[in-house]
Amino acid sequence: MSNEVQGVQDFDWEALENGGIVAEGNREELTQKYDKTLSTIVEKEVIEGEVIAMNKREVVVNIGFKSDGIVSRNEFRYNPELKVGDKVEVYVESQEDRKGQLSLSHKKARAMRSWDRVNAALENDEIVKGYVKCRTKGGMIVDVFGIEAFLPGSQIDVKPIRDYDIFVGKTMEFKVVKINSEFRNVVVSHKALIEAELEQQKKDIISKLEKGQVLEGTVKNITSYGVFIDLGGVDGLIHITDLSWGRVSHPEEIVQLDQKLNVVILDFDDEKKRIALGLKQLTPHPWEALDPNIKVGDTVKGKVVVMADYGAFVEIAPGVEGLIHVSEMSWSQHLRSAQDFLKVGDEVEAQVLTLDRDERKMSLGIKQLHPDPWANIEEKYAVGTKHTAIVRNFTNFGVFAELEEGVDGLIHISDLSWTKKIKHPNEFTSLGDKIDVVVLEIDKENRRLSLGHKQLEENPWDVFETIFTVGSVHEGTITEIFDKGATIALPYGVEGFATPRHLIKEDGTQAKVEEKLPFKVLEFNKSAKRIILSHSRIFEDEKNTEEKDAKKAQAKATKKSVKKVKESVEVTTLGDITELAALKGQFEAKENKGE
Repeated sequence: MSNEVQGVQDFDWEALENGGIVAEGNREELTQKYDKTLSTIVEKEVIEGEVIAMNKREVVVNIGFKSDGIVSRNEFRYNPELKVGDKVEVYVESQEDRKGQLSLSHKKARAMRSWDRVNAALENDEIVKGYVKCRTKGGMIVDVFGIEAFLPGSQIDVKPIRDYDIFVGKTMEFKVVKINSEFRNVVVSHKALIEAELEQQKKDIISKLEKGQVLEGTVKNITSYGVFIDLGGVDGLIHITDLSWGRVSHPEEIVQLDQKLNVVILDFDDEKKRIALGLKQLTPHPWEALDPNIKVGDTVKGKVVVMADYGAFVEIAPGVEGLIHVSEMSWSQHLRSAQDFLKVGDEVEAQVLTLDRDERKMSLGIKQLHPDPWANIEEKYAVGTKHTAIVRNFTNFGVFAELEEGVDGLIHISDLSWTKKIKHPNEFTSLGDKIDVVVLEIDKENRRLSLGHKQLEENPWDVFETIFTVGSVHEGTITEIFDKGATIALPYGVEGFATPRHLIKEDGTQAKVEEKLPFKVLEFNKSAKRIILSHSRIFEDEKNTEEKDAKKAQAKATKKSVKKVKESVEVTTLGDITELAALKGQFEAKENKGE
């Protein structure tokens, strides 16, 4: 039994695995021959291999080693066209991994050679393939030779890109346009590839351009002022005014992005870099299709498309407009803005006032569809009749009030109030307020009405004349002081005036605003509605009266004293006279005796 075991142990199992029992010398010879058929590989180096099989997850690569290497299909995502038989570079990570498998990496191989390849591509102006990994600010990140290169948004295509996400995950061809070795930045462009081809197409198209030529184009970009059309590598502009015969607020009303349409060449510069296109020119002018029976005096319907202060443009047919001047919107002579009557979008009826088919101009009016209110003005608004009007406007000299649409009149500032002194009409009323008026005067020829408001009441100055008599005293409040004097508010809403000299109080101080004092009427002028007052005169007159009374009393006392003196003098004198008479008699008797 031991001999059998010993025989098994001595059995050449290796020879059996190699296909049979061979002699030791022959086996070594065969091994050497086999080794010569295999490549000698060194780990951590890049070598070239061949794709011999692939599926969705893995790629099998033969590098001439005794075993094949497996590479993840994900490392070839930049090249979706990879197929069996293609030559690829791989990096030998190890001859045997833990599973005994040859370990290769295509990604590392690309990375090791990437800068050399990128620089070579830039230098030789080569076309390279890259895989768009993701979006980033201002563009895309592209995998080129294992390097993350930047693709600016402006370099993706010759036309503006509206959706960047559609490029993510795609493999595209690029040109390397810039390398910054210091920061290891690479910039690529896809636009550069197609520009050369487009440049040739552009030259062919430009050489054939002629005015009036009709071409098919694609809407490339839409702006507020027009539409850019791609004519196949050459851009042209349809100005907003050349999109439609009618009014266009924004080109988006007429066209859409990527829409294909026929356009006509209107003009271009000498170098044909700026091409003016037209769309509306491909259809007949609407004026040519306008009903030939329309004439002056006819009534037409339309829609307000544009508003201005001076009037409204009404479209009565697509591309056919007429102007309603603001003066033709109302019978009123009062200046107003067209926006007071109409707005964009209003449907209106109007009368044709003028029509020039050659010049393609038309003027319309809407007031003509209503009777002229001034035709029977004397009957409806006779002088002396009372009405309610609406305040429409102010001037320094009065108020314009509207009795009805087209009929307004002026209330002069002096006809607003009997008593209140008004500096500006807005102190008395407000715009839009209702005000009662009486018709004072009619000027039919010039379409003017003179209105009054104070005339609705009796003239209170007839009554004031009996109250504020000259010399009468009334209590008043100083409402305003100015250089020449002061305004004093009196009872019954009347105002008076006093000069500075008449505002001095008894203690010598000057009266102030809001002070309530007694005032004496110095003058009352009914026609001028003026009352002149004085506060000082009150105590001055009282003082004068007291002085007069004192003088009278003194004079009376003096007179009495004089009387007494006179009486005394008269008595004395008479006695003296009697004595003298007696003496005289005696003297006369003596004289007679002597004789």
